[in-house]
Amino acid sequence: MSIYFNSRDPACKSPFGAAPCGTEVSFSVFAGPEEVTGGQLLLLEEFSGQERAIPMTWADRALRCVYRTPEEPELVWYAFSLTRPDGQVLRLDKNSGRWQLTVYDGQSRTPGWFGQGVSYQIFPDRFCRSRMPRPEGMVGRRTVHENWADTPDYLPDAQGEIRNCDFFGGDLAGITAKLDYLQSLSVTTLYLNPIFEAASNHRYNTADYLAIDPMLGTEEDFRTLCREAHRRGMRVLLDGVFNHTGSVSRYFNADGSYPEVGAAQSRESPYYNWYHFTRWPEEYDAWWGIKTLPAVEENQDSYREFIIRGQDSVVRHWLRCGADGWRLDVADELPDDFITEIRRAMEEEKPGAVLIGEVWEDGSNKIAYDRRRRYLLGRETHGLMNYPFRTAALAWLLGGDAGAFRESMEEIREHYPSPAFYSAMNFLGTHDTPRILTLLGGEPVPERKEARAEARLSPAGYRLARQRLMLGALLLYVFPGSPTVYYGDEAGMQGYEDPLNRRTYPWGQEDESLLAWYRRLGQLRRERLSLQVGKIRYLYAAGGGLVLERRAEAEVTVAALNAGTEDLEPAIPWAGALATDAMTGQQFLAADGIVRLTLPGRSGVLLI
Repeated sequence: MSIYFNSRDPACKSPFGAAPCGTEVSFSVFAGPEEVTGGQLLLLEEFSGQERAIPMTWADRALRCVYRTPEEPELVWYAFSLTRPDGQVLRLDKNSGRWQLTVYDGQSRTPGWFGQGVSYQIFPDRFCRSRMPRPEGMVGRRTVHENWADTPDYLPDAQGEIRNCDFFGGDLAGITAKLDYLQSLSVTTLYLNPIFEAASNHRYNTADYLAIDPMLGTEEDFRTLCREAHRRGMRVLLDGVFNHTGSVSRYFNADGSYPEVGAAQSRESPYYNWYHFTRWPEEYDAWWGIKTLPAVEENQDSYREFIIRGQDSVVRHWLRCGADGWRLDVADELPDDFITEIRRAMEEEKPGAVLIGEVWEDGSNKIAYDRRRRYLLGRETHGLMNYPFRTAALAWLLGGDAGAFRESMEEIREHYPSPAFYSAMNFLGTHDTPRILTLLGGEPVPERKEARAEARLSPAGYRLARQRLMLGALLLYVFPGSPTVYYGDEAGMQGYEDPLNRRTYPWGQEDESLLAWYRRLGQLRRERLSLQVGKIRYLYAAGGGLVLERRAEAEVTVAALNAGTEDLEPAIPWAGALATDAMTGQQFLAADGIVRLTLPGRSGVLLI
């Protein structure tokens, strides 16, 4: 008998994955006495720095022990020290490292509405405009495209900078006017990129946290949007950009646009301590060195009072106006206790509001700025943007191995507390990535940006991309967490990097077949409990083939997906006599508890 331990096998470790504080986790290493005579579980609790060794005892041909998790959230690393009959000590670990056990606050509560529903990301300037705006008197050097279908300005100016000061005039009233359209997609969460006053079209350079950008409308327009969204069963998630402001802002005021005395104008400014100057006023810390984005000192009491602590703080104010949660931009840049304070304020102001963090990696163990971060221990974010899902799904769709997708996602499932895993924001594209359809076309990327701006997929490339996207969307809607659609992906929008991925929504020119696919997926996500909260199990994952099951109580949904070019013939366990593809209505007979079908290349079914 060989030595066996698998952290995902309940016979070896129970319960699976992360564990609440103050609970018991059992460990078993299977081996014969001729191979191992004894052993210890070696533990390192990262935040406390405590190291422990727990003796293991023989029972049923396995070395076993029980570990009681700490009473406070922790990140625990573990391995085994095993003794051979000849006295030699063998270390059993995970590829010369340690396994991870995330210990989280099990008493905290995560709102279920976000992860169970469908999210839709809107870049407000480019979604829908209700009127032609007039930029006179607004901060920044704004220009407005009269033609909704224009290409966004993408070339740098004489100073080598892309100013992002061209606007199309999408506004809050335009979003409100399209709520019926969003409802037809079964959207339950509207995630809005920044809506506060700012000098740029992306609005990640906030000028006034307490004012809606006038090109988008007014605070009353925002209240109306929230009210109408709530009437349709939708919630609204705002983008909180709290790591930096704009250099053009009430707080920094580099160009004197505001009557208040800003930090760049006087050391006596009430905002001076919000920023770190190395040589006032010319040299200061800025996000990624971008001078138009001066970094904020989040530990300043006056800043925390303004953003979080005050009774009319930014976080509280917009929740009162109708928002249902916040997405934290560049969460890596925010101190852990800053995030904790935001969550506490949200829970006080609006119980049931959700907090999502932007993290591009496995957020359970990330090191940022030489510090291990605490995003998911029960007192910080409720969930994270799931970039690992996008990375793994894209690799598989483009010809990678489904086993690699499964491994990547099972590692996330093992590391994340279950509430956080089921509250992940899953997506295939965002405002920070090229359009998913463009990527899935697999065509050579033009070297010059001028060529990329005008590039469109060939007819053959578009057909291939659409096949892959329909398959990817099926996976997105079946996977635990909230399937999040970047505006226009469902309509067939194309485009390379920023700002080419931020064109205007093509109203009246959508790919109707693709749109119908997304509508059907949304309907199924809304109707089927198994897709909202069901457990996940992989039935097959190899090559282009991926078959996974979602199960909740007696309801079972199985997605059988083939991203390869050759036929796939999966054998799927099935309790009934008949299985139906919910996407097409095609029916399959089960024989001896098995449904056998043939999946052509780049196709999938959703069996119910």
